[in-house]
Amino acid sequence: MPYLGSEDTVRELRRALSNPNIQSDPLRYRNTILRVIRLMSQGVDVSGLFSEMVKACATVDIVHKKLVYVFLCSYAALNPELSLLVVNTLRKDCQDPNPMVRSLALRNMTNLRLPSLVEYVEQPLTSGLRDRAACVRRVAVLGWAKLYNLQPTTEIDAAVVNELYSLLRDPDPVVMVNCLRALEEILKEEGGVAINKPITHHLLNRLKECDVWGQCEVMKILQRYRPQSEDELFDILSLLDASLVSPHPPVMAATVGLFLSLCSGLPAVGLAALERVRAPLLAACGSVSREMRFTALCHIQLLLRSLPGLMGAHYKRFFCGYAEPAYIKQRKMQVLVELVNDENVSMLLDELKVYCTDVNTNTAQAAISAIGRIGRSYSDRCLEILTGLLGLKQEHITSAVVQTMRDLVWVCPQCSDTVCLALEGCEETLQDSQGRQALLWLLGVYGERVSSAPYTLEMFIDGVRSEASLGVKMELLTATMRLFLCRPAETQDMLGRLLHYCVDEETDMCVHDQALLYYRLLHCGMEETQKVLQGRRSDPSLGVLIGRSTEPVGQWARSFNTLEPLRQSAVETESVSRGSPEHVTFAPKPNTDLPDSLNSSQDEKVPKGSDGANWSKESPADVLASDAITPFSLSLSPALSPEEFERLWLQRQGWHVDEGAEDGDEEKDYVCVEEHIRCPAIPHCSPRSLQAAMQLVNIQTLAFTQPHTLPWRVYLYTHAQHTRSDDTCQSTLVLGELLYTGEADQKTGGETGTGDGETADKIAAEGREQEQVKQREEAVVTGLNGRETARKEREEDRVKVTLKQQAKDEEALRGFLSILTTVLHTLSSERA
Repeated sequence: MPYLGSEDTVRELRRALSNPNIQSDPLRYRNTILRVIRLMSQGVDVSGLFSEMVKACATVDIVHKKLVYVFLCSYAALNPELSLLVVNTLRKDCQDPNPMVRSLALRNMTNLRLPSLVEYVEQPLTSGLRDRAACVRRVAVLGWAKLYNLQPTTEIDAAVVNELYSLLRDPDPVVMVNCLRALEEILKEEGGVAINKPITHHLLNRLKECDVWGQCEVMKILQRYRPQSEDELFDILSLLDASLVSPHPPVMAATVGLFLSLCSGLPAVGLAALERVRAPLLAACGSVSREMRFTALCHIQLLLRSLPGLMGAHYKRFFCGYAEPAYIKQRKMQVLVELVNDENVSMLLDELKVYCTDVNTNTAQAAISAIGRIGRSYSDRCLEILTGLLGLKQEHITSAVVQTMRDLVWVCPQCSDTVCLALEGCEETLQDSQGRQALLWLLGVYGERVSSAPYTLEMFIDGVRSEASLGVKMELLTATMRLFLCRPAETQDMLGRLLHYCVDEETDMCVHDQALLYYRLLHCGMEETQKVLQGRRSDPSLGVLIGRSTEPVGQWARSFNTLEPLRQSAVETESVSRGSPEHVTFAPKPNTDLPDSLNSSQDEKVPKGSDGANWSKESPADVLASDAITPFSLSLSPALSPEEFERLWLQRQGWHVDEGAEDGDEEKDYVCVEEHIRCPAIPHCSPRSLQAAMQLVNIQTLAFTQPHTLPWRVYLYTHAQHTRSDDTCQSTLVLGELLYTGEADQKTGGETGTGDGETADKIAAEGREQEQVKQREEAVVTGLNGRETARKEREEDRVKVTLKQQAKDEEALRGFLSILTTVLHTLSSERA
């Protein structure tokens, strides 16, 4: 945002830059230019000084030139015509005897990023590849990559590619690495730079001459090479042996990645290499850089998947320091859980117990969760610690302990007796919704062993009107129903009050429907209710197998030395379910009304004969098809503002119009689909009910018209995510519009209108009658039969759904439309 008074400031600077007295004084002139750069960095719009700064670039002062070039590169896109005036000065500087001036001119000539200047840049770049100074050759090599990135559709000049390949043998190692980067960019469509045996051996022999990032770049590209013999493989490994224990963590990680790539057929050699990097990884965990420590911890977790005992003797190196940030402490606790064994379990539990009272609530809860995971194999000692933590009466600690106990008894039923004894009085301390949900689940499943279970549930039921959490209400319903099955005399009255409130007074659709389900289930009899709510349980005398099986190195070798370990660790942390353990992920039923393929070049008109009955029927073929569908999920993040939604919706609409007008346009990466769904009661639903129903399945409504208003519209969006067959996760943005015109209602209702607007209604009715007569005459002329007319009238009672998706994902779009249709039919039937 420009500063106040910026116009006066720019006007003053223009006079100063044009003042001959200031131009004759190099120091004053430089200070004036420095003021311009300072204002530009502060957000002031100084683009009006472009012509004055173009004149200022004609100087022999290198500092002066750098300042002017920074300005010109920033505003060149706004002044493409005036930028042509700079080219002559830059081309002249490319022939300057000073190599610094030549490299500076070449760099800024390519940084202008103007397609109109490409023809003027090619000749200086070609000359720069043969320059005597290494600094000029470095800039010229990268300049060609920038040039092809600016115009990726142009043909690749074979002479330039050959020249770059020849510069791989340049005596300067930076020029060699820059050539690799440039060839990777220029030959991206062809698979990158060609790596053969002579190039590989040449790069390996010169590896020690490169800097840290140059070595990483070389080894990353060499991962595509496959040795022709085993002797050649071991010769390459011998050359890389010194880099395997490099003091620089990036070089060490790149070397391990290259080792794993070359030794994919020799797993024993790969495991031996991982054993050797133990010391460098432990050193990286003690690095001064927090980011380096966190990355090293994530990669150690990756290695422990194949070598569980790799760091077993060094578990003390993962004890948390007082001044460490919370995210590093939590990562270290995850590693400690992987290193637990019979010898160190006591010391690790004592250490984790100290972390449970950390001032950071997230760290304390992570420590309690780590104790719970260890408790799956050492339950007695862990339950003793967890029970002792309940005596602290701290809100966040009690909540985390109850959730951990809930998760523990789910996999270790033999711990249920101890947990039931520890639950007495916990409800007084719990305040957050997650902790109360865990407590209610425990009371529902093991209520017959907790003497105070009915009284605790009654306290929750008495305050259900003021309860704000949807999850707590739904868990309270389930827990009360389960407790009623085992202790009916004590629970019957409170269950009746709870069902009465949820069915008659609750405004949330989810709670209302669940209560209605339980009410109807009770009418089916106690035996049917017990079958639904009290399924088979695990035998408490049986233990569980703790820990995961050792994975082959090949399953994660490609993700080593990438951001994937960091993303995987974040996903594992977020995916820990803090809700009911019975929560399962299911694949949606495929929408059979959608076509098998979606063409993004034009609107797909989905068959409009789908009816509500068709969606409620499931054939065996549908069940089998639903099992074959890849599970996907809907997400509301990242959130989309109404302004962004409007911009994207209109932008997609504009693209679509362009596609219809020009058949030769290339296929856009988005889909536009239309569907008509028969649910006439939807426009009469309250906005609150509609919004709650959509949010239940992670669909966000942004704008909607009021009920009984025609035309009725709703705009919504969601992010559809699903995992493909190659284990890659794809996320797409889906924008939607629900439209109900209600033309049939208007035709029948227009003739009965009376009151103050009787005259207007009559005129409108006469107009409609004339239109109907016209339509009938046109139908006779065009030969429309009665069945087609009836079909058009039936479509007027349907809600038109328009979906626009980016990026294109046919499976996700079919699944989303299936979910949306199910929600609309459910709301319509409930309203009816």
